[in-house]
Amino acid sequence: MFVVPARSQQAQNRPYVDDKLFHFGFHLGVNFTSYGVTDSEEPITDPITGVTEIYHARVSSVMPGFHVGFITDLRLCRYLNLRFCPGIQFASRTLSYKTESGREVKGSPGHGATTDILAMPVYLPLYLKWSAAREANYRPYVIAGGGASFNVSRDREKPVLMNMVDYFAEVGFGCDLYFRWFKFCPEITYRIGFANQLAPVDGRMELAPQDFFYTNAISRLTNHCVCLTFNFE
Repeated sequence: MFVVPARSQQAQNRPYVDDKLFHFGFHLGVNFTSYGVTDSEEPITDPITGVTEIYHARVSSVMPGFHVGFITDLRLCRYLNLRFCPGIQFASRTLSYKTESGREVKGSPGHGATTDILAMPVYLPLYLKWSAAREANYRPYVIAGGGASFNVSRDREKPVLMNMVDYFAEVGFGCDLYFRWFKFCPEITYRIGFANQLAPVDGRMELAPQDFFYTNAISRLTNHCVCLTFNFE
């Protein structure tokens, strides 16, 4: 009668890893980052043709991005952990434009009805992780938190320039999987930014006058991101 529990206990990998006050690790994953777009709804005059129209913008393409970073975990109690997971993210989006009349959108040579936006934010999130009781070698959890990010890649030659700082909230879920030498934790989260990412065109002498509509057509851009992250602890 006492052999089965003993074997079950021996089958657990790293049985005391969650009892540590501190532990560290790293994470990497893929992300799909888009924008919440708010149009300005104000008429814009084309300096070449003299035509005044209202322009509309939307995200027409989202390329999968990549992120990588570190993990610092503080055990608060048996089921709750405080986590600081700084990292860097690479993301690409395409904004497309159209006019209310359906007229073809043209910018300066090399710029047309679309523009690509590349971003490389360094993010500094703080999370609370609530875990269920461990069963054998797996332990599901939910996670929530927020933080700030700082875009370290800003190309002033692009028609749309991003602000450097954003503030965000993030929620998600995952599962700790216990292996012999490490703990592997796949995780899915949704992140929403609160700060307007659109930088004004004021003072941007590098832009041609016919390219100002790329920014002037928009009043607000906010980050939205779905992340699939693989944690190794």
